[in-house]
Amino acid sequence: MPEASSLVDVPARQPADRGWLDEAVRRIQADANRSADTHLVHVPVPGLPNVDLYLKDESTHPTGSLKHRLARSLFLYALCNGELREGTTVIEASSGSTAVSEAYFARMLGLPFIAVMVATTSREKIALIEREGGRCHLVDDATEVYEVARRLAADLGGHYLDQFTFAERATDWRGNNNIAESIFEQMSLERHPVPQWVVVGAGTGGTSATIGRYVRYRGLSSRVCVVDPERSAFLPAFAGDDAAVQQACGSRIEGIGRPRVEPSFVPTVVDRMMLVPDAASVAAMRFLSERTGLRAGASTGTNLYGALRLACELGERGEGGSIVSLLCDGAERYAGTYRDDAWLAERGWDLAPYEAVLARAWDTGTWLTPD
Repeated sequence: MPEASSLVDVPARQPADRGWLDEAVRRIQADANRSADTHLVHVPVPGLPNVDLYLKDESTHPTGSLKHRLARSLFLYALCNGELREGTTVIEASSGSTAVSEAYFARMLGLPFIAVMVATTSREKIALIEREGGRCHLVDDATEVYEVARRLAADLGGHYLDQFTFAERATDWRGNNNIAESIFEQMSLERHPVPQWVVVGAGTGGTSATIGRYVRYRGLSSRVCVVDPERSAFLPAFAGDDAAVQQACGSRIEGIGRPRVEPSFVPTVVDRMMLVPDAASVAAMRFLSERTGLRAGASTGTNLYGALRLACELGERGEGGSIVSLLCDGAERYAGTYRDDAWLAERGWDLAPYEAVLARAWDTGTWLTPD
């Protein structure tokens, strides 16, 4: 043990510019302060008068999607951990919407931004990233985005935000105006203020982790259902099907589903998982627009398909209650994909069977899964 007199002060290797850091945090917090909370929209279902369905419209964020919340949290997390400094190049692996939001915050702070994405990402999302001043590095295989992002960060001396690892820890799940707290505060004056189910998809897994932890922390009876698209690793992992996890190759529904089980996915706070066929997701996004005028993307369709199934289950048991899900982003981001009949036909996606399921559920409260 050295004598106290032999100890010396060791300065930080790269002293942070606290002036720049304080201003960066102020700018991000100011953005949150001037952005009103998103609306919780009541969506009446004619065939289920005793079940109330709500969609929290996350498309009204400044960058148009649920991922605005995550991007804000990730930037604050990196800033307060001393990982972002003036001039740092910010790197992210993304399926598009998170990168749009992160490009917005990077531009706000004057930082270069690069999004590593699979080449099949919608052209509309790529254009939005570039409009915010970001650059897109496209790869052919969804499993490559992680390593390519790490390598770019190392080569450029930048910082890899890594939403798939840090989503669940960057968000304060106890409250602090997170999405869970917002949902339950907005539900407080409704007919059934504590939802029977909260239905969400999983991309990073951060949203389901936040909501699942929050309901336990607050002692609420709500259950969390995660809806998962085809080819995703989350549902097989939840079911303990290791072989199917190994076969997962990534979702065709942008924003949800992954080729691997992401570190931010916390299965122990999920009460149920449900597989939703890709064609069903697209059918549901279009159905929502036709019946309500709400124009959303396919991940919202995934949510709606699962939420209606749960609503029908409640109705068939003679139970009432409420179900809350998310409107994740707007339909305008998918004009060349999910909204394009020719694009769907090229992929052989037949929406008709699922349109029939949705219409029956909506009009009669009866769920009949197609063969």
